[in-house]
Amino acid sequence: MSTVLGYTSPAIGHLFPMVPLLLELNARGHDVHVRALPGQVPMLRSAGLHAEPVDQRLLELVHRDYLAKSVKANLASSTETFTARARIDAPDLRSAIGDVNPDLLLVDINAWGARMVAEASGLPWGAFSPYTPPLQSKGTPPFGPGLDPMPGPLGRIRDALVRPLVTGAVEKLMLPGINRVRADISAGKLPPVRSVDAFFRTAPLTLVTTSEPFEYPHPDWAPDVRMIGALSWEPPAPPPAWLGSLKEPVILVTTSSEYQADEAIVHAALQGLTGEPFTVVATLPAAEGGVAGAHRASSVDGFGQLPPNARLEHFLPHVPVLEHAAVAITHGGMGATQKALAKGVPVVVVPFGRDQHEVAARVVAAGAGVRLSRRKLTPGTLRAAVHEALGKREGARRVAEGFRAAGGAAAGADALEQLVRIQYG
Repeated sequence: MSTVLGYTSPAIGHLFPMVPLLLELNARGHDVHVRALPGQVPMLRSAGLHAEPVDQRLLELVHRDYLAKSVKANLASSTETFTARARIDAPDLRSAIGDVNPDLLLVDINAWGARMVAEASGLPWGAFSPYTPPLQSKGTPPFGPGLDPMPGPLGRIRDALVRPLVTGAVEKLMLPGINRVRADISAGKLPPVRSVDAFFRTAPLTLVTTSEPFEYPHPDWAPDVRMIGALSWEPPAPPPAWLGSLKEPVILVTTSSEYQADEAIVHAALQGLTGEPFTVVATLPAAEGGVAGAHRASSVDGFGQLPPNARLEHFLPHVPVLEHAAVAITHGGMGATQKALAKGVPVVVVPFGRDQHEVAARVVAAGAGVRLSRRKLTPGTLRAAVHEALGKREGARRVAEGFRAAGGAAAGADALEQLVRIQYG
C-alpha cells in the first residue's frame, strides 16, 4: 500500500469534492494524509484521515475579483490571488512532503505553487479539478465566456475566430506570473510554459469531477485527463429537524463559499418567491466557515424580516434538503450546481464570474436547467426562471445518470493506483 498526500485549495468548495476520493483510497488500505482549511481538520481526522492545516497565510489572500469592473480586470484579480497563494502553497507542500514522505501526491488544480512543487518532485502525482479545467478541445467553444456549443461549419468558424481573442487575452494576463513563479520556486529547473493549456496539462493525470452529458465530449483529452463524475460530499450531520415537517417543495438557493457579492441572488429569491407554493431555503457559507474576509453583506443578520415561506442559514448540508427540492438556484459554482443535478434536481444558474458562465452554458446544453444573466436578475425574472426550470427535471435526471456511470471516487482511485504502478512497477 502507498502513502498518499493530498493538498487542497483553501475553500470548502474544493476540499469537499476531494474527500470521497481520499476516503476511497483510505478504505483500500492506503495511508492518506491531507492538508486543508484549519477549520476542517478535526472533521477530516474524525473521518480517519491524517489531516493538518494549510499555511494560515493562504486564508488571508482572499479573492477580490467581485470588485472588478470588467472581465479583464476580473481575470487579472484572480490571477494575482492565485500567484500570491502560489508563493505560499509551494513551500507549504514541500514541507508536507518532508513530513509525510509520500509515494503519491494529489494536488488541487488551483494550488499553482503546490502543482509546480509536485511537478519538480519526481513523485507520481495527479491534479484534482472540482471544475472543468480550461483545456482546449476540438469541437467545443473556447473556455471562459460561456458560449453555447454551435455544431457544424458555422460553429467551427465562430470558434476559430473567437478562440485567439479569448485565449490571447487570458495568456497575456496569466502566463507572465505563472512563469515567474515557476522559475523562482524551482530555481530555474522547471521550463516556462508557453500556454495556459500547457500549464494545466503538466500533471501526468488530472481527475475532473464531472462527466457527460453535463460536460461536453472531449475525446482529445485522454489519456491524461479523466472525468469521474460529480463527487458530492458533505460532513456527516443529521438533517435539520424542521425539514421533515415541510409541506411544500423546497427551492434551494446557494451562494459561493468564497465571497462574490452573490447574496443578490438570495435577495431576489426571497422577494420573487414570496407567496409562491414553495419553501425557500437559502445558504450563505461565505459568512461563516469560509476563507477569511467574507463581506458583511453576506451575513444572515443583514436580511431583516424574512417572508413566511423562507429560511436563511449560514451553512446547511445540501444533500438532505435536495431530497425535498423542486429546483436549486445557484451562482454557477460547479460543486453546488452538480450536487443538485446529481440528485436529479434542475437548476437556475445566475453566474457571477470565474468558471460560472461555463457551468451555466453546460446546464443549458444538457437541458437540465435555466441560465439567467446577472444583469437581468430581478425578483420577477428569477421567479419566471424557477417556473421554467421546473420543466427541466428529465434533463437533470440524465445528468445524474451520467455522473453515476462515470465511476466516481472508485474510478479516480483506480486511476491514481495505476499511476503509482506505472512509476514504481
